[in-house]
Amino acid sequence: MKNVKVILVILFLLLVVILAVQNYDALATPVTFKVNLGFFDYQTSQMPLSLIAIITFLIGVLASGLYGITERIRLKRQIKNLMKNVLEKDKELNSLRNLPVTTEDMNSEQPRET
Repeated sequence: MKNVKVILVILFLLLVVILAVQNYDALATPVTFKVNLGFFDYQTSQMPLSLIAIITFLIGVLASGLYGITERIRLKRQIKNLMKNVLEKDKELNSLRNLPVTTEDMNSEQPRET
C-alpha cells in the first residue's frame, strides 16, 4: 500500500510538471497581488502568476498543518483522559474481585434444611 501511495504522488507531480510546461506563457505573465480588507490594504509589485500560486499553496499547507497539529493535540489529550479512566475502572474491578468471601454469604445462598 505504501508503494501505491508513492507511485500516486509521483504521477501527480508529473502531471503538475506537464501542466506547468504546457502553460508556461500563462503562468509567466506578471500580475499584481492585492489585499484590501478595509483596515488593511496591501499591493505587491509585479510578479509571475506561478509565484503567487506557489505562495497561496504554501499558505494553505501551513494553515492545514496548524489545524492538523491542534487536532492531534486535542486527540492525544482525549486518549490520555480515556486511559486514565480505564486504569481507574481496572483498579475498581480488581478491588471487587479481591473481596473476601465469607461463610455468611455462602450460608445465605444455600437452602436451609428443616
